[in-house]
Amino acid sequence: MCGIAGELRFDGEPADISALEAVTGLMTPRGPDAGGLYVQGAAALGHRRLKIIDLTDAAQQPMVDSELGLSGVFNGCIYNHKELRAELEAKGYRFFSDGDTEVLLKGYHAWGEDFVQRLNGMFAFSIVERDSGRVLIGRDRLGIKPLYYNETKGAFRFASSLPALLAFGDIDTSLDPQALNFYFSFHAVVPAPWTILKGVRKLPPATLLRIEPDGTRSERRFWTLPFGPRDDEAGLSRGEWKERVADAMRLAVKRRLVADVPVGVLLSGGLDSSLIVGLLAEAGQTGLKTFSIGFESVGEEAGDEFQYSDIIAERFQTDHHQIRIDTARALPALERAIGAMSEPMTSHDCVGFFLLSEEVSKHVKVVQSGQGADEIFAGYHWYPPMLDANDAVGTYAKAFFDRDSAEMGELLHDGWADGDFARKFVAQHFAKGGAERPIDKALRIDTEIMLIDDPVKRVDNMTMAFGLEARVPFLDYEVVELAARVPAELKIADGGKGILKDVGRDVIPSEVIDRPKGYFPVPALKYLRGPYLERVRDAVTSDSFRSRGIVQDGYVDRLLADPEAHITPLRGSKLYQIGLLAMWLEAHNV
Repeated sequence: MCGIAGELRFDGEPADISALEAVTGLMTPRGPDAGGLYVQGAAALGHRRLKIIDLTDAAQQPMVDSELGLSGVFNGCIYNHKELRAELEAKGYRFFSDGDTEVLLKGYHAWGEDFVQRLNGMFAFSIVERDSGRVLIGRDRLGIKPLYYNETKGAFRFASSLPALLAFGDIDTSLDPQALNFYFSFHAVVPAPWTILKGVRKLPPATLLRIEPDGTRSERRFWTLPFGPRDDEAGLSRGEWKERVADAMRLAVKRRLVADVPVGVLLSGGLDSSLIVGLLAEAGQTGLKTFSIGFESVGEEAGDEFQYSDIIAERFQTDHHQIRIDTARALPALERAIGAMSEPMTSHDCVGFFLLSEEVSKHVKVVQSGQGADEIFAGYHWYPPMLDANDAVGTYAKAFFDRDSAEMGELLHDGWADGDFARKFVAQHFAKGGAERPIDKALRIDTEIMLIDDPVKRVDNMTMAFGLEARVPFLDYEVVELAARVPAELKIADGGKGILKDVGRDVIPSEVIDRPKGYFPVPALKYLRGPYLERVRDAVTSDSFRSRGIVQDGYVDRLLADPEAHITPLRGSKLYQIGLLAMWLEAHNV
């Protein structure tokens, strides 16, 4: 897990090494263990390293393979790198390191661009061909690793972090109207290639971008996710599906133990993270370090789920760490968490993951986490109504969208509110082939879009703020493909994630399965009160934010008059959403 960056020139000018050094320097938290720069003709690469696999300097990046004429930078982890290495050695390739980066370079040389089809892992990379000057850039199937870029006629620049990318300079930092519409309506999800800034884009997941020496670009998607059972699976029983899911999860959890350092688990106490702990214990792991976090309660809403995480910790005798956060500590952490965001993210989970990561990083450098289970196994409340919905787009929007087009008109000033971009985007996504049932359309957009630009991005940004690598076994692409084939009725059974609950009952105590669904609770950000409300009030009424002419003063004043009365369908604060944008712009000097 690292931070990567680079600049490619097409105008005969040399790469700006000082700017590249500044960019990589801003990503030091992502890779605190080492760094490096490499220039080859019109291409310059930068890297910050977090040492997880092959802790020696032999695996240092940027990595140069002079024999093959390739250089590259890589962020992520290839879980099957040892198996791929064996294949490549059988072909006659010789290795100088034990790391997975070298497997990427040699795999590209041996199999061409289709080498990505063989990778099981999370990755963002750039590979430069010395002799041709061609560059290949790629991002993993589920977008677990980020890749932001800026392009001009004369150059292409990229980085793992949007704020770091801005250090290249000469980038349009004005707000993107379409992205702003997504942000305020599509539950703060801004899908690739958009970002909140006009001059910055992000590479879509499962995408390869080839760049020729003259700047010509071609992009292709290398993975799709079809829904519904294959012909040979049409007659499977619920028990047979359960066994297939259990076997896939066992393998996914085992794969994510590949490391030359200890691996812990973020344990919320819910089904997903508890199952990971149970499967690791089943595989023979002992002395596993687990971590839970809790916040102060607000009214009747609890701020922790320690009663459930304690059950798992005791059952499997983990080395458990219970982290309690009071309001006095959480508010300053909110400011720091916003500083760690590559894009504005309104989920209350952010500050929780930020503080959790800060504590966990004192004990381990790698953790497994349960993100993705709700999206691929239908754990959210809006999936059952989608099962046989007559109006798929309308039913989905009613449950998921923060504001309809009418309220968007009340929120935004003229010039920002033109067009219902988010709803059109959903309609176009739903119209694509490969997911015929309304519920499958919803599961697909949540897996391919929402998951990537909400929980996955949140976990990457918050953990990497402290050089902590988070691995997500539910997003093993083979697990995701299998989950897409499981009949929807089995997924929404038993209040959601029915098939996963079936797996869990063979592994973990029933107390953490048969209970109301929990979330990562930070009540103080849901019900804005006290210092949290004052901080948001200051942000949305500041001269710097109001002078931008984005949000109508009357709408903000209405929310400020009664913040708790203005909650989105997904139970988020509409006022906090505006305040978060204002604070993010301020924190990143945009």
